[in-house]
Amino acid sequence: MAEGLGMAASAIAVIELSAKVASLCLQYSKNVKHAKDDIERIQSEVRSLKVAPYTQGQSLSLKKLEEKLKPSDMRKVTKRFGLRALKWPFESRDAEKLVQDFATFTNNISHCLQVDQTSALLALDQNIHNMGQNATLDQLHVAEGAAFDSHAEEHNPTCLEGTRVALLDEISQWVENPNARTIFWLNGMAGTGKSTISRTVAAHYNEQKLLGASFFFKKGDGDRGGASKFFTTIASQLVSKEPALLPHVKSAIDNNRRIVEESMQEQFEQLILEHLFKISQIVGVASTFVILVDALDECEPDADVKLLISLFSRAKTLTSPRLRVFVTSRPEVPTRLGFSDIEGNFQDLVLHEVPEPVIKHDISAFFQHELANIRGNYNKTAPKNVQLPPSWPGESETADLVKMAIPLFIFASTVCRFLADRKCGNPRKLLREVLDYRTNNQESQLDATYRPILDQLIVGLFEKRRTEVLGRFRTVVGSIIILESPLSVSALARMLSVAQDSIYDALDLLHSVLSIPPSFEDPVRLLHLSFRDFLLDPKGRGENPFWVDGKEVHKQLAAQCRRVMDGSLRRDICGLQAPGMCRSSINLQRINHSLPPEVQYACRYWSYHLQEAGVQILDTDEVYNFLNDHLLHWLEALSLMGRASESLGKIKVLQTLVQLNASNTLNFLIDAERFVLAMGFIIQQAPLQVYSAALAFAPKRSIVRRVFEKEMPHWISLLPKVKDGWGQHLQTLEGHSDEVLSVAFSPDSKLVASASRDKMVRIWSAETGQELLTFEVDCTSLTLSYDREDMRLFTDTGHAVTH
Repeated sequence: MAEGLGMAASAIAVIELSAKVASLCLQYSKNVKHAKDDIERIQSEVRSLKVAPYTQGQSLSLKKLEEKLKPSDMRKVTKRFGLRALKWPFESRDAEKLVQDFATFTNNISHCLQVDQTSALLALDQNIHNMGQNATLDQLHVAEGAAFDSHAEEHNPTCLEGTRVALLDEISQWVENPNARTIFWLNGMAGTGKSTISRTVAAHYNEQKLLGASFFFKKGDGDRGGASKFFTTIASQLVSKEPALLPHVKSAIDNNRRIVEESMQEQFEQLILEHLFKISQIVGVASTFVILVDALDECEPDADVKLLISLFSRAKTLTSPRLRVFVTSRPEVPTRLGFSDIEGNFQDLVLHEVPEPVIKHDISAFFQHELANIRGNYNKTAPKNVQLPPSWPGESETADLVKMAIPLFIFASTVCRFLADRKCGNPRKLLREVLDYRTNNQESQLDATYRPILDQLIVGLFEKRRTEVLGRFRTVVGSIIILESPLSVSALARMLSVAQDSIYDALDLLHSVLSIPPSFEDPVRLLHLSFRDFLLDPKGRGENPFWVDGKEVHKQLAAQCRRVMDGSLRRDICGLQAPGMCRSSINLQRINHSLPPEVQYACRYWSYHLQEAGVQILDTDEVYNFLNDHLLHWLEALSLMGRASESLGKIKVLQTLVQLNASNTLNFLIDAERFVLAMGFIIQQAPLQVYSAALAFAPKRSIVRRVFEKEMPHWISLLPKVKDGWGQHLQTLEGHSDEVLSVAFSPDSKLVASASRDKMVRIWSAETGQELLTFEVDCTSLTLSYDREDMRLFTDTGHAVTH
């Protein structure tokens, strides 16, 4: 600020001096005839200084010139003899030099001005570019925490130096080979170190300026658990890494504002593939971009996994720049099917089939490094008489740990976290427990990994206290592993109606298996999905005291979500009092204050938990009552959260749960679905319009209109109602001769199965209502369910119905 004021003062001084000198020159030109040309030339140069940039040299030169032109006795001379007494103080050659000096001043400074202006224009251009980039990126819906260098991933490890050498070298050769296949699929069983390798590869190519984008899927972690924001996230990262893509992506968004809501295929083509073709001739663009996708098997639903693999394969058409898509996953059915469909278009490596000596070397190196750190950190604070000797844990114990671990790196990393946790005891004692457990229990490797840690919670407890601890574990930890998006301790406490300190007590000894931040406001996360697998494994029922009944936890969470929403949702929850206010105009802090994390979670996922619980919905139950009271409040909340487009999907999910005898609920849901479909744009843009404009355009026979007409402003009711209506029943499935007992939708929602007391199971097309297949069953009371992976239909007795 001071510098700016000084520059302004200097500018004013130069202008004033140049004006004075020009005025004096004017007087001389009128009264001194013999030097008229010299006077006019000097006057012209001085005037030009008024628009040229100023310097200290200019100011001094003008000051001397003024003094020369206006001697101290000038006033007296003028007074006595008039202006005719003025005498021009310069010889012709002096005037010429003065003109040349001022011209040099002006030229030099003008050149500097051009440089400054160029710099300013470049800076302005860069600022405009950055503003355009930010505006463009803001329109791309990004999955938070999905990138390898995000806050959610920053503390996760990379490969220890000297390990995975051959594998990393093979990946480098694949990236650098211009004739290599587009996709590299690294697959392996849970815990074999796939994500650690992914982070290492991502970090390496990020340093090489070749990493285009990365996406780390994580089941139960919000947007990272599905593909709805996959390509928008990838596109956003690509634009950040390669600015040449910016105008093309911006143009795509400007031409199609709905691109972020369209199919993955459209997003891939319009946001990524087309534009990589367009920048191929631009100088400076990298010859190769690596796209890294970790834990693809954790993406839901399964159909999206296969679609993503298919779309990745289309990148082979790019030759400049090339795309290299590095994918890791477990060898689950959807990923295997997806890669079988593009056979010949990918390179793969099975991680758990790497020669055992190589795995043994890497796990041994990891243990030696980590155990040395554990020993050193422990000895820094432990009294001398209990410190660990330099030889701890010894070659024999280390060899036993390595043998227990092969081929699971997750065993090695989890055990080392356990040994390093001072709350659990000293490392020497904890190591004995790990080794003793393996000696006394010939169970699976996941048992050997997690049971020594969990046993710390109940060791030495009386039966009553043990039961209490296990119950709290299933409530708190069971909820954490089931949640679709992680919650903080404080939000989880409000969701479960449990005190914060009780939740923290339940988690205090579990830092080896959960990421538990020091703040109660940061989310608690799984360190590895295998912990979830271990707790939910059906084989653990009756054998593992920590076993969690997934369906029961889903049922409890669905009920808690409804409780949270019932106590929070209301009309105009943010107190806007302006029905026309757009969501984009509402302060995000205001939204988050009105809709705290547990409420936002409940709005997004209550129907998911209801579906996973497999409960039946009746016309008189809490689900119907909730929708009857809060459907519009729910849609308002989803709109405020920027999730209005999800509401239609949520209602469709609920339909799959409704039994045919719950006709009122089914009709309400079908009508609500049509309401959202017809009024979705209004609802998405302005949350409070759900009560006015949206309802006003709902047909007269609409159930939603009839139930919620009381929510509309009084003046809306004066408008003529829309006469045409949309019917509630989509179609009637006729064929059973007795009461229908059970209905099940296939995972892809294309088929409907029904079972009746007439001992018949019928399969229908969900789209047309046409009966496709019929089976006779020797049972008059059964429940149907579809397997989520292979689409087989099962009865409640566990028998598969072949179709």
